[in-house]
This record gives sequence, structure tokens and C-alpha cells, in this order.
Amino acid sequence: MIYEADQEIKQKVSKYFTAMEDTTILSCLQGHMGKAWVNNKENPEAAQIMVGDFTFFAGNSAAEGVEDLLKNVPEHILAIVDNDEWKMRIEEVHKGNAERIQRHAFRKEHKDLDPTYLRKLTANLPVGYELRKIDKSIVSMPSLFKVSPDFIKQFDSIADFLERGIGFAILFDEKVVSAAASYSIYDEGIEIEIVTDDNHRNKGLATCVAAALIVNCLERGQYPSWDAANLKSAKLATKLGYVSIGSYDTYHIHTPSSHLVHK
Repeated sequence: MIYEADQEIKQKVSKYFTAMEDTTILSCLQGHMGKAWVNNKENPEAAQIMVGDFTFFAGNSAAEGVEDLLKNVPEHILAIVDNDEWKMRIEEVHKGNAERIQRHAFRKEHKDLDPTYLRKLTANLPVGYELRKIDKSIVSMPSLFKVSPDFIKQFDSIADFLERGIGFAILFDEKVVSAAASYSIYDEGIEIEIVTDDNHRNKGLATCVAAALIVNCLERGQYPSWDAANLKSAKLATKLGYVSIGSYDTYHIHTPSSHLVHK
């Protein structure tokens, strides 16, 4: 049996996640979005955090209830842990349904990001394209979600995104063809999501829209965190100024059906 954690319990288990620098974890621990579960309410030894497409496990991988935590996932999820013991448990519990892939991490230091340089990148927009901050009119466009259904998905509503989130979009023929926005938020900043329509790639749109978002975050005193799903995203991050700290294991867990078992 596992239990959903309230804010008090989240504080108890936050120590288990200190070695994991993913800001999505902070989104949950700080109470902005996502959910957490523990193996025991009174004395939690292991914990799970889930925000959007990501879930994180930490604590004692051998504790009672860990198998239930590991089964507490939807059909498709990306699972991240920070040691070999947890990796072994994932591979045991999800044998045949857990694919190990690589993501790419970058250090989180303001000094790596040069606003002057980034503003120059926002000026390199091809003729016919328009860069705009995501507002009520753009967030209501179906074309935004055609580019990616995940935009604003972690927020409670459009109104919630407009109040707590941030994003920029590039329009062509009055339709969104590229956008960069806050996938998640935490006290000190955001985690960036960026997607470009397949028909408009290789034109520098991702560079332009990402630079605009990063500059805006820096001007607001927020840190725009970047974590890359692939080498192309990693290459773009480096172009924007981020400094790589290497790749890390991630598990794509794909179960036949939902295993959610929490109480």
C-alpha cells in the first residue's frame, strides 16, 4: 500500500531527492504542480514524484511498499532515479516494459546565459514569421496544441497558465508553428518545453523562440532550466549558452494498462 503525500510529508521526503537536480521535482515539492506518494505516512522511507510525463523515485529502494510505488504509473511515463539500486528495481518490476534511454542535463547557472547574445538570436526570424508572447488569444488557438498537446498541460486551466506560466510563439499565416513555454514551474524559475511543427523546421525558429523565452525569464529574475530529450535538443541548448554536464539514464516505461494503485 502507498499513500499520497501532503505538503508536510513532501518536506519529510525532500531529503531523498537532493542529489537529483531536475527542477520538475521542485515543482512538486514546492507545491506548484504534480503529486507525490510515499510507502508510509508516519515514517516514509521511499517516495515517488510525478509531474506530467515524468516520475522520480528516491529513498530506500528495498523498503516495504517500493514495488507498489514503482507500479504506480500510467501506460507511458519517463522514470528517473539516481542510483543503480533503483535502476535494478525498475528493471525487475517492469521487466520487458522498461526501455533505458538517454537524456542530457545542463548546469543551472545564470552566468552561462548572455541576454545580449540571446536578443540577437531573436532577430534572426525568416520573412513571413512573427514572434509573439503567448497571451489569451494565442493560447486559445488550436494550432498551438497541434504543434504540441503538452503546452499548458501541467497547469489547471488556460487562466492558470496565463497567471503562472510563460511562453512565446512563432506564427506563420496566423497559425502557431513553433513555441517555447513553461512545461513546469518552481519557485526560482521554469522548465522549458519547445516544439516546432515538422513543416517549419530547419529555419532557426526553435532558436529564436527559445531565446525569447530565456531572455524574458532572465529579465524576470527566473531561471529557464533546460533538459534535453535528444542530441538535437542538446545541440540547441549549447547554441543558446547552456553548458552540458553529461547524459543520464532514463526509463521509458510502457505498461499494457494503468497500474495506479495508490490509496
